Amino acid sequence: MRKQDKIIVWPAYFDSTRTRGNGRRVPRSLAVPSPKNLEVKEAAQKLGLNYEFVLDAGYPKTPWLKTGMLLITKKEPKEKMIRKIGKQLLKIRSATVKK
Repeated sequence: MRKQDKIIVWPAYFDSTRTRGNGRRVPRSLAVPSPKNLEVKEAAQKLGLNYEFVLDAGYPKTPWLKTGMLLITKKEPKEKMIRKIGKQLLKIRSATVKK
C-alpha cells in the first residue's frame, strides 16, 4: 500500500540530459547534467527535510540502473518540494565547480 505521508524523489527528476517524457520533473533551468544520488541526498539534507535513502532502487523507466531514491516526509506538495531540491542542487553544483 502506498504511503501518503512520504514522497519518492529520484535523481532522474533533476537530469538535464533527459526530456520530460523520459522522467525529468523540473524545468531545464533547475536541472543539472547527470545528478548523483548523493547530491540529491545532500540537497535534501541542506533543506532540513526528513528523508530515508534507498540505495538499491531503480527508476521505473530504467529499472536496470540502480540509481537509488529518497523517501521524503511530505510537508508540502510534491512539485514544490522537487523544485526546492532542484534549486539547492544547482547551488551544490555551482559550489563544486568554483572549487
